[in-house]
Amino acid sequence: MMWREAESFIRQCYKELDESESIDGRLCDVKEEIENTGSYKHTYEELEYGAKVAWRNSNRCIGRLFWESLNVFDYRTLEQEEDIRDAIFEHIDYATNEGRVRSTISIFRPDIDGEEIRIWNHQLIRYAGYEESGGIIGDPASVEFTKKCQQLGWEGAGGNFDVLPLVIQVGDREPRWFEIPAEKILEVPLRHPEFDWFEDLELQWYAVPFISDMRLEIGGINYSAAPFNGWYMETEIGARNLADDFRYNMLPVVAEKMGLNIRRNTSLWKDRALIELNQAVLHSYKSNKVSIVDHHSASQQFQLFQNKEKQCGRYATGDWTWLIPPVSPASTRIFHQSFEDRMDTPNYFYQNRVF
Repeated sequence: MMWREAESFIRQCYKELDESESIDGRLCDVKEEIENTGSYKHTYEELEYGAKVAWRNSNRCIGRLFWESLNVFDYRTLEQEEDIRDAIFEHIDYATNEGRVRSTISIFRPDIDGEEIRIWNHQLIRYAGYEESGGIIGDPASVEFTKKCQQLGWEGAGGNFDVLPLVIQVGDREPRWFEIPAEKILEVPLRHPEFDWFEDLELQWYAVPFISDMRLEIGGINYSAAPFNGWYMETEIGARNLADDFRYNMLPVVAEKMGLNIRRNTSLWKDRALIELNQAVLHSYKSNKVSIVDHHSASQQFQLFQNKEKQCGRYATGDWTWLIPPVSPASTRIFHQSFEDRMDTPNYFYQNRVF
């Protein structure tokens, strides 16, 4: 099984990299390595190509136009939690880049005989959620993980925007938690270009979305620890994280501040508050010179990605339900298209939680 997946990947990789003359020799080496050890090791060139193509194949990502610009850090030699922590901190620094966000992935050693490296965090930087008798303080999506961090010995401040610690587990060893230094975390206080009262809501969000709990699969090799990032589309924050009633649920607050009637659906208070919340996110990130894209520009960029893929003899796959933006989807071309929802490899896959 591994040999078939490895062979398919090597042929694709070296063909696309215009190194077809090297395919046969590389395949002989890989086959011998698999026969002797049960696995094989990617060269850096293969690793870099595989990580980039995994982004190209990511059905749910609207930002794939920039797949070739992904920065790939190879940390496969690291074994100790402290070394892995330091590498992740380097990733955060490099990718954040004082707000000029750089798409980056850090790849740690693959699963070997069941001895995997796992990062417990869904995102490297995310806010805690505390379950209180009167409700939830902070992010409701983080309540379970927050409890696990507390069981490990972490103590949060109990606020709405407390950054959770980094939790790393190597093999069967006990998980270790590490506080992320405040100077490494770029956050954006939210304000509105027209509503002065918006700043009084004391809302904020972190600059970079670092996904850290997905498995990267390249040619039959699984990398269970491969955190990666792009930059935010404003609706991820303004239409989901802050707006969903099972997250921060800010739409009623914003609507009431706007003087809207939230007791009648016909007032379209949710729609009007949603637009202003997203406007605040865009205004704040751009004012702070932090990379962000609006959903209309992202949709146009996806059309360019489709065109480029077609020119290369490929057709962009996609999960339509994820590609359409959560705000005004019918105003984008994506809404009026259909896609083959096929999972090609290399790719990023969800994996079972470890807690």
